[in-house]
Amino acid sequence: MSHHPLDRLTADEIDAARVVLEQAGLLTPTTRFAVVQLVEPSRAELAAFREGDPVDRRVRSVLLDVATGATRTSIVSATHARVVSVTDVDTAQGQAPIMLEEFMLVDEIVKADETWAKAMAVRGITDLSLVRPCPLSAGDFDLPGEKGRRLLRVLSFLANREEDHCWAHPIDGIVAYVDLIEKRVIKVIDQAEFPIPAEEGNFDDPAYVGPMRTTLKPISITQPDGPSFSVDGSLVTWEGWQFRVGYDAREGLVLHQISLQGRPLIHRASIAEMVVPYADPSPVRFWQNYFDAGEYLLGVNVNALDLGCDCLGEIHYFDAVLADGEGRPAVFPNAICLHEEDHGVLWKHTDLFTGSKNTRRQRRLVISFFVTVGNYDYGFYWYLYLDGTIQFESKATGVMFTSSYQDDSPYATEVAPGLGAPYHQHLFSARLDMTVDGPRNAVDELQVQRVPVSAENPVGNAFTRSSTRLKRESEAQRLADPLNGRVWRIVNPESANRMGRPVGYQLHAQGTPVLLADPSSSIHRRAGFATKHLWVTRYAEDERYPAGELVNQSTPHAGLPTYAAADRDIDGQEIVVWHTFGSTHFPRLEDWPVMPVETTGFTLKPVGFFDRNPTLDVPDSRELTAHGEGAHSCACC
Repeated sequence: MSHHPLDRLTADEIDAARVVLEQAGLLTPTTRFAVVQLVEPSRAELAAFREGDPVDRRVRSVLLDVATGATRTSIVSATHARVVSVTDVDTAQGQAPIMLEEFMLVDEIVKADETWAKAMAVRGITDLSLVRPCPLSAGDFDLPGEKGRRLLRVLSFLANREEDHCWAHPIDGIVAYVDLIEKRVIKVIDQAEFPIPAEEGNFDDPAYVGPMRTTLKPISITQPDGPSFSVDGSLVTWEGWQFRVGYDAREGLVLHQISLQGRPLIHRASIAEMVVPYADPSPVRFWQNYFDAGEYLLGVNVNALDLGCDCLGEIHYFDAVLADGEGRPAVFPNAICLHEEDHGVLWKHTDLFTGSKNTRRQRRLVISFFVTVGNYDYGFYWYLYLDGTIQFESKATGVMFTSSYQDDSPYATEVAPGLGAPYHQHLFSARLDMTVDGPRNAVDELQVQRVPVSAENPVGNAFTRSSTRLKRESEAQRLADPLNGRVWRIVNPESANRMGRPVGYQLHAQGTPVLLADPSSSIHRRAGFATKHLWVTRYAEDERYPAGELVNQSTPHAGLPTYAAADRDIDGQEIVVWHTFGSTHFPRLEDWPVMPVETTGFTLKPVGFFDRNPTLDVPDSRELTAHGEGAHSCACC
């Protein structure tokens, strides 16, 4: 039984929701659950909740009839065993997320198509059992006959044998368009017969890798007295920090009600979307743009984390419970990893006059999970620091999506003989439902300002800083500017520090490129959120996703462009800060055959939130070492 409105969904609740829908006659033998999620209470509902209050747990499902394509959303009260609402979906505006069983179905559909099979034969491929059709989201390009159809586009790869990694052998120049409801190929585009790269890329084969190095010595991470954090159900407490761990089938890890020293900071924090647009404009690849949350469901693609490999030290794991296509619960063990780790020097000073020497070490709490979406693997890491800093980091690794490399392509890197890795971007959208020291916040844009030589600045050394309040949603669609030190400070106009100024937290953006596709392109219209580093919107319970509710084959301008078009007041209101960040990947040879982690992210730092350094009470690290063991390692601590 759930005791808090934000507890993660349980197997019993998922089962209960399915039974209610069955009893209501809303399920047929061809109904599938494309996504099942907890209906989270609103800000107001959570503010009114007190421990021990009754909790009405509601479950939202997207139901897809795989025989007809008809789609509807339902909300069920698992607590009271009743249907709250059912809404039909206009599939011409967007489709349900792609399901695992549909990915598996594509192999059968494509290999049964005569046109596609003949194209394989022309390329000398007769054993279709070694061909790996790769089902990919179709997007929306206003192509004739596609509107309202549930589609995937399929590129293919060849394995030399069952254990051979097929990504090294793209069968390029051909793509199949598949209708998932009709269960047939509706179009094959056979552009050209490109050579299939022959060199293998089996990074897990000793024959390919060679002998393992023997020079690395073990690193042991121990906490003899256990970790400093405590866990009570979904509630985590650590060094003044407190938050709840949530999990969503679409977003994956969600952090709720983040507070520090009893003061609220963020009501809800998640990575609400990510888009991976590719740069190859060829006839068989121009459509390659993937929304990994809205189309593929990040949370459903979670890995079970392994101690010693994914996480080191004293670990607390949280399981995730998700629904399969039949609406039945499945437990994903070790989905979320919680641990703390040393992070170098926190502060240090050797004083010239007093002779005192002081060093304190930084420590951070890490909350993470990993997903595999097709060829890429992504780690999502939230860090909380002793000094009040909040940081997010994405770690992209895995195998790059490959192509045949021809004629010094301006859109790909040749990473092995005849093997290309197309240029692409990984763009994430963080949704930060801010509550800095209270529910009503505002955002100021700050940047450096040069001061010309004048009577007040006779030698020209002066510089200062400008501050501009973003008052309406139309003003709060901004780009980062690292050369001018642009940052965004989220402040509480109703809460002042001892200097009489509003308390705040400052968003530091990396300022990497936003979406590079042309403004007239389909992906530019569908991923409008990715054209700005910052959006600020008025809080609305139903505005959860930066690219809209149903992203698969979605129509233009859904999500943030539509939300912000209302041009609501955001000055001293309940607000949501949306931050776009990511990487533009021009692949290297070193990224093949498996890519070393590439990181991107952002940082939130307290600015005037505290009245002085909040870590003065962090003890000398020698005092934390039992019996003085290791005291010699930090002589000036």
